[in-house]
Amino acid sequence: MKVVILAGGFGTRISEESHLRPKPMIEIGEKPILWHIMKQYSAYGHHEFIICCGYKQHMIKEYFADYYLYNGDVTFDFGHENKMIVHNNVSEPWKVTLVDTGLNTMTGGRIKRIQKYVGNEPFLMTYGDGVSDIDINELIHFHESKNQYATLTAVHVGQRFGVLDIDRDSRDIKGFREKSSADGSRINAGFMVLEPEVFDYIEGDSTVFEKDPLEHLVADGQLNAYKHNGFWQCMDTQREKEQLEKMWASGNAPWKVWE
Repeated sequence: MKVVILAGGFGTRISEESHLRPKPMIEIGEKPILWHIMKQYSAYGHHEFIICCGYKQHMIKEYFADYYLYNGDVTFDFGHENKMIVHNNVSEPWKVTLVDTGLNTMTGGRIKRIQKYVGNEPFLMTYGDGVSDIDINELIHFHESKNQYATLTAVHVGQRFGVLDIDRDSRDIKGFREKSSADGSRINAGFMVLEPEVFDYIEGDSTVFEKDPLEHLVADGQLNAYKHNGFWQCMDTQREKEQLEKMWASGNAPWKVWE
């Protein structure tokens, strides 16, 4: 399946870094968090990516254009041949399509804009600021067993977000509500599997995917939750970025599912 990653937002909550670069390009262990997310999907055999760019998109495009330069030893020969030689080349089995989805486009609008690159087939979708140890192929198998348009990954975290009301037996999502101080419900962690019918639920650039489209999918009985009880962490603040850095530096990064 193709993997769609939302990487176009302003990242205002982590402005200490995002004023210099897009949030997905903020580094964990000297690698953009976007790279970490892609490595996870690739570990499960999903190598084709569609990156929804926006804010400072040129930095994401330049990173992939110069991927070998960033990840290998190089010799610049300014003699007669005037060439660059790449040593100990670090190659990835990736096909990466970088799409300008607009500076102020909302999440749903970004997804709508890449419809022509996805085509009429199911696809994976996640946000460019969260890492997890979720088994991607197990998620796909669960989605296929439900025979619905959309599956999102639901996780338990400290209560900072709105929460999901999930049917205990069927796992269908029944609605969305605001958190309470003692709430133990799950949140939407991204890592979605979506059928092409989902595009019909998105009106245009101003559509927030997490609002009307997901709510209408709920109303139509077409959204379900894959409950993940393992590791998940978004990088929404500088503090969270530092936590991920410490995990990576310690050699105990749960999201590193690749060799």
